[in-house]
Amino acid sequence: MNGDGASLSDPAGTIVGRDHDLGLVRGFVDEALVSGGALLLSGDAGVGKTVLLNAAAGQAHGAGARVVRAAGVEFESEIGFAGLHQVLQPLLAGLDRLTDPYRIALSVALGLDQGAPSDQLLVSNAALTLLVRAAEERPLLVVVDDLPWLDRASAVVLGFVARRLAGSRVGFLGAYRSGEGSFFERGGVPHHDVQPLDTTAATALIEARSPSLAPRVRERLLAEAQGNPLALLELPVALSGPQRSGTAVPELLPLSRRLQAVFASRVETLPAATRLLLLYAVLDGTGDLRVLASTGMEDLAHAEQAGLVYVDAATGRLAFRHPLTRSAVVELSTNEQRREVHRALAEYWSDQPERRAWHLAHATVEPTEDVASLLEEVARDSVRRGDAGGAIAALLRAAEMSPRGYERSRRIAEAAYLGADLTGDLRDVPRLLEEARLADGGRAGPLVAAVAAAHHILLSGEGDLDTAHRLLVGAIDMQHQPYDATDPTMIDALYTLAWLCQSSQRPEFWKPLHRALDLLKPEVPDQLALTLSTMADPARTAPPALGRLDEAIASLDQEADPVRIIRLAMTSLYVDRLPACRTALRRALRDGRDNRSLTVEIQGLVYLGRDHFAAGEWDELEAQAAQGRDLGEANSYQLLSTEFLYQRALVAAARGDEAATRALTDEMTLWATPRGVGSYLSCASHARALAALGQGRFEDAYRHAYAISRAGELASHVPPALFVVMDLVEAAVRTGRTSEATAHAAAAVEAGIAAISPRLALLVKASAAIAAVDQEALGLFEEALAVPGTERWPFELARVRLAYGERLRRVKSTTEARTQLADAIETFERLGARPWTARAGNELRATGLSVGTAGVSGPASLTPQQREIALLAAAGLTNKQIAERLFLSPRTVAAHLRQLFPKLGVASRAALRDALADLPPGQSGTGA
Repeated sequence: MNGDGASLSDPAGTIVGRDHDLGLVRGFVDEALVSGGALLLSGDAGVGKTVLLNAAAGQAHGAGARVVRAAGVEFESEIGFAGLHQVLQPLLAGLDRLTDPYRIALSVALGLDQGAPSDQLLVSNAALTLLVRAAEERPLLVVVDDLPWLDRASAVVLGFVARRLAGSRVGFLGAYRSGEGSFFERGGVPHHDVQPLDTTAATALIEARSPSLAPRVRERLLAEAQGNPLALLELPVALSGPQRSGTAVPELLPLSRRLQAVFASRVETLPAATRLLLLYAVLDGTGDLRVLASTGMEDLAHAEQAGLVYVDAATGRLAFRHPLTRSAVVELSTNEQRREVHRALAEYWSDQPERRAWHLAHATVEPTEDVASLLEEVARDSVRRGDAGGAIAALLRAAEMSPRGYERSRRIAEAAYLGADLTGDLRDVPRLLEEARLADGGRAGPLVAAVAAAHHILLSGEGDLDTAHRLLVGAIDMQHQPYDATDPTMIDALYTLAWLCQSSQRPEFWKPLHRALDLLKPEVPDQLALTLSTMADPARTAPPALGRLDEAIASLDQEADPVRIIRLAMTSLYVDRLPACRTALRRALRDGRDNRSLTVEIQGLVYLGRDHFAAGEWDELEAQAAQGRDLGEANSYQLLSTEFLYQRALVAAARGDEAATRALTDEMTLWATPRGVGSYLSCASHARALAALGQGRFEDAYRHAYAISRAGELASHVPPALFVVMDLVEAAVRTGRTSEATAHAAAAVEAGIAAISPRLALLVKASAAIAAVDQEALGLFEEALAVPGTERWPFELARVRLAYGERLRRVKSTTEARTQLADAIETFERLGARPWTARAGNELRATGLSVGTAGVSGPASLTPQQREIALLAAAGLTNKQIAERLFLSPRTVAAHLRQLFPKLGVASRAALRDALADLPPGQSGTGA
């Protein structure tokens, strides 16, 4: 748009007061045409942004570049991809140069072809590729004015493009009004705020353009304009002769009203036929001259001569020189005139259902189900094309056109659902939910359905937890009391709130949930009560519920409902019951994929991934986490997809990839911090602590573990605190904080968390051992290793063996130390936990025994201790007899046998003799 391009200049054509801004914009153009880039201009209405856009376009033209111009249009803001069509229309000849997926994605999105919708990322990449390919012939500058009026789908795509132009010879220059919201994502794009003119420049401009103003009038206008160039130029136009001379200057006229009056007065001078033609142009919004030709193009000349409109030479479309002109045209028309024009436009666009439906909606006064149904179909088409914003707008207009309360309520509630589900935009959802309730006579069905369905997805979108919490609590509070415990949608809402509270890790978040539970009659459902007992504050509330949980998990083999499976997995996460859920989770994952239930699919991957890490199946975890992350990012499920960053960070930390650990945890922290997602801040600290421990950076490890839970206490409502008990204790001991280590180990014992699972029993007893003095420690380590079932957590078990081996070496129990350290090394090597292998290897060498070569199998792969045990077992000795012979414990012998069986490729003691037949002479140790 070039509405005020010339008007900011003096009679000599010099742009007044914009030397700095012009220098910045021209420098940007010079650089962008060589190496690409983007710049956004912001500022008050009329401050001169369009002038700078025009200057940039002129400079690009002069440099031989191609310039593509577009502007957000108020009416088209409800039509998906309308703005993108403006930008790409001059370049559509290049579609054939794109790959088929890109060409099809753009053709469908722009309405050039029929087909299945493509996801937003594919459309965005296709648009970027088309622009970059166009710039291969000659540099390209894309200029977009009025960004806030872009339709949502276009704004998202162009925001994506603007952030990825480096090295492309494509420049993107956009402008928006300060303080106006926009779907255009400005983050990561440089911007320049265009300031009002200073007093000197403002005076020079008004004197140059309105020299006949009396000095007193000029000073008055300077004071009212406050440096706004458009006001300086347009306010004098509305003044009468006496007013210009200073004899009748109005005492008070707000700037906004005055500017509106200026534009209205310019339109009012036009013939009625011209004003009607302009009304067609405004309400149509396409700028297509064929639309105007049907009403008589000859009347357009008056508007062109008045400087209100022009035909863009590049696109051949009609454009208004300033958006306020469009507002003035509509303001000066009557309701009946607008309805009549919309009826005519509906007829004109009868072959385009979306435009026809919108025009019919604007042309209709009374609620009409036929029009409402057309708009609902538009919404469905918009969803299929990936335009959720357009779908929401269509549904809300369909609701307005609905003659029946239930249909109105249903459509509003569906709009609220799409707002949270597909767009993550929470700003209008509370109002929409209330409107849905009122539209159906206060009945809460559609409201709670929208809350229960939408906010389960909401938490995986872009909304911060504080906003989501207020929204969900408010929606629950609106329901009739007491709450019905048999209402599934209410239970869904409470589950969602519990998940949200757990993600926050803030005790105060749980209070509204407990208040709602008190109002739930006749009683809280068993599974919901079970979930809350294990996920809210498991250190304090889980133990009494574990029996009921185990019974529920035992019935999962017959469970067909994937949602219930996911909920039981969520209930099991912090009490180590995921192994028993694995088969059911795989079934739920498969069902989620088959039924296109993205939430079920991603959550299935989440809980299976947690179990894979615990079980030492790290390669499978990494592959699965990459899949989950791709799914999450492609569908903007940020809360859930961040989980996969954590899982990958744990593996990277354990395997010694410090760069990956740092990058993954930094990404988690940057996302979680502004949104208040405390759970992933704890997860990031966990991975960082684990990495530091493996590398021997114990001060860093202590700091990160302490961030999850202070030494000497298990943080309230922070479930990850259970699993970093040994991390914190070990780091405290290694940094000389013996009192802190002792206090934390004691707190874990006193809390009774060892009763929750074998893993926690292992960690609690080992933590006590690490914090204890030598002789006491040895007994505690034996107790830790005696806990049955800990083989299910091989990494933690190996870490305990390492700690035990270190302590044994310190007290000169060399033989026992070698046994524990060798076992630890075997596990660490299998897992690829290189820093832990190195730590254990250093300890083993300190005992005088070298570390064996990884990857060797058969009898040669056995450690000396394992060979001794294997030979004695092959000779028929029991574990107790072997222990007595080698001065070991029976448990240590059993552990060695479990590890050497796979090395020898046997499954029982009976097969040992044959497997050891090739053992070289002289390696029989005791000669048993």
